[in-house]
Amino acid sequence: MREWTRERYAFINLPHAHTIVGRLVRCLAVEQQPCPFAETALPDLLAQLDRLLRPYPEDPPEPVALQVADEVAAVARQLVGEILVVGYRGDRLGQCVRNLFECLGLAAEGAELSLRCGERPDSLLRP
Repeated sequence: MREWTRERYAFINLPHAHTIVGRLVRCLAVEQQPCPFAETALPDLLAQLDRLLRPYPEDPPEPVALQVADEVAAVARQLVGEILVVGYRGDRLGQCVRNLFECLGLAAEGAELSLRCGERPDSLLRP
């Protein structure tokens, strides 16, 4: 298990995850169909992600980074669940979801969730 966490830590990038959350905010803020963005739980979940990531302009040491990445991933899963319930879909949205999970060291999970959020399977940006 220790090797896996070190391997995962090598892929964690909390500052860039924060950048991706900003992209998700912009991407989702323009959505109004099938439900207005402001009437969903999405703004609160995005604010929670911002609060979790804002303190890290640089990646912290491994134990802290793994803990924060796990906390962010839990909220990001809720965010994806809400995106699916609301019905927002799009290639760019899916790409942002995939990128967020990649920054948390969870690339395989992000690749699967991104498709559910609308990323095209043939996207040149997919691994």
